[in-house]
Amino acid sequence: MTTGAPPQPLAPVVYGAPLSEIGVAVGETPPVLALAAPADIWDRIRRGFALNDLQSPLVNDREQWYASRPDYIFRMTDRSRKYLFHIVEEIERRDLPMELALLPFIESAFNPRAVSSARAAGMWQFMPATGQSFDLKQNAFRDDRRDVLASTRAALDYLEQLYRRFGDWHLALAAYNWGQGNVNRAITRNTKEGLPTGYTDLSMPYETREYVPKLQAVKNIVADPKNYGVELPPIGNHPFFDTVTIDRDMDVDVIANLAEVEIDDFRALNPSLNRPVVMAAGTPNILLPWDNAAIFENRLKTHTGPLATWTAWVVPTTMTPAQAASRVGMSEAELRRVNAIPPRMMVRAGSSLLVPRTAQRNGDVPIHVADNGHLTFQPESASRRTVVRVRKGDTLTQLAGRYGVSPVSVAGWNKIAVNAKLKVGQQITLMLPHRAGVAKAATKKPVRVTKPSAKPSVRKSGSKPSSSSKRPPG
Repeated sequence: MTTGAPPQPLAPVVYGAPLSEIGVAVGETPPVLALAAPADIWDRIRRGFALNDLQSPLVNDREQWYASRPDYIFRMTDRSRKYLFHIVEEIERRDLPMELALLPFIESAFNPRAVSSARAAGMWQFMPATGQSFDLKQNAFRDDRRDVLASTRAALDYLEQLYRRFGDWHLALAAYNWGQGNVNRAITRNTKEGLPTGYTDLSMPYETREYVPKLQAVKNIVADPKNYGVELPPIGNHPFFDTVTIDRDMDVDVIANLAEVEIDDFRALNPSLNRPVVMAAGTPNILLPWDNAAIFENRLKTHTGPLATWTAWVVPTTMTPAQAASRVGMSEAELRRVNAIPPRMMVRAGSSLLVPRTAQRNGDVPIHVADNGHLTFQPESASRRTVVRVRKGDTLTQLAGRYGVSPVSVAGWNKIAVNAKLKVGQQITLMLPHRAGVAKAATKKPVRVTKPSAKPSVRKSGSKPSSSSKRPPG
C-alpha cells in the first residue's frame, strides 16, 4: 500500500471527445520490407532465377532467333498457360532454380503431345527407356511421358539426380539432353588431358552445345521482354486446373459433357490418354479446368446414363483385324481406327484391344490390363491360311500339335471349343507361318548313308550326328 497524498478523484469521462495523441518511441528496429505477391506467373518466375548466367555468342544468336519470331514466342508462351503454374509450384516446393520451369520451351515448345524423330515424347521429351526408369507407363491405352503431373514429377526427379551427380546445373542440363554417360565420358577425356571440365569446355554435339544457350536466351527474354520487342501473354499466378479422382471407367465424351468442356481442352490437360475411354484402375486422376472441376463433380452425382461404352478385350489368339472385329461385334474399319491398327497386320495373341461393351463384356478394365495392356502385330505375310481335313481319331489338340500351333489358336480360328468333338473329313482352318514346312522337315531324324549302293539306315539312338547333319535351332 502506497503512502503520501490522498488519491485525487478521476476526471469525468466525456464521450465523443477527440482522443489524445499517442506518442511513439523511436528505436533502432530495422525496416520491414513489404512482400507483395507476384503480379503474374512471369513475375514469380523472374524472382526464382538462380543459375549463373552463361555469356557466349551462341546465347546472342538464340536471342536474335527468338526475338525475330514474336508470333512464335507468343504461341509458345500462350500454350504454356495451362501448365506453368503447376510446374512453378513443384519447382518452388523442391527449392530448385526457376530456370527449369522454362525448359519445356526448349524441349517441346510446351506441346505435351510432341514426339521427336528419336521417339522422345511429351513436353519434357522423355525417351521410352528413360521414361520407364522413372515409372512413366507406356502401354496400349496411355503414355505417361505426356501426362502433365507424372512427366513433371519425373523430369524434376531426373534433373535433381543429374545435379547430384555432376554438382553443376549446366552439366546436369547437358546430361538431360545428351545422356549422363556421354557427359561422363566427355569429362573423363578432358580430365585425362588436363583440360577444364565445365560445360563450355567439353566436346559435345552441336545440339547439346546450344542447349543451355537456348535456355539462357529464353531466360533473358522472360527477364526483360520489352528489351527484345517481345510481348508475353498475361498468365495469372493461380492454378489453371484441378485434379479430380474417378473410381469408374468413363468415356472421354461423357467426362467432357459433364464438365462442360470441349474435347480438345480436355485432351490438352490429359494428353497421356490414347483411347476414347479413361480406365479408372490405371488413371484414377484426371485434370479439368479449375471451375469446371466443380461442375463435373456436381453433375456426376445426378448422372444416370452409362459412364463407359468401351472396355478392353485381350485377344486370345493371333488373328486378322477382320476376325477380331467379327468376334467383338464391330466393323473392321472401326476396330482399326479405334486401336490404330496399321494395314496388312495381324493382331498377336495377348494384345489388348479397345472394344464396345456388351452384356458379356460390361465390367471396368482390371488394373493389370489398364497398366500393362499392350498391342503387338505381325505381318499378314508371315502367315498363310491352310485348310486341313480331320483324320480318324483326331482331336483338336492332336491336330494343333501336328502343325505346331496352339490348340487355343485353332479353336479361335474356327470358332469352336478346344474340347469340341471333330468329325472325320471336317475342314479345319489353320494360320501357319510360311516356314512351317521347313521347320517340319528339320525335325526329321537325320539319315546316314554308308555306301552309295546301300539302303539308308536310321542312326541309332545315342550315336553322335555328323557335323553335316547339325542344323541351327529353329
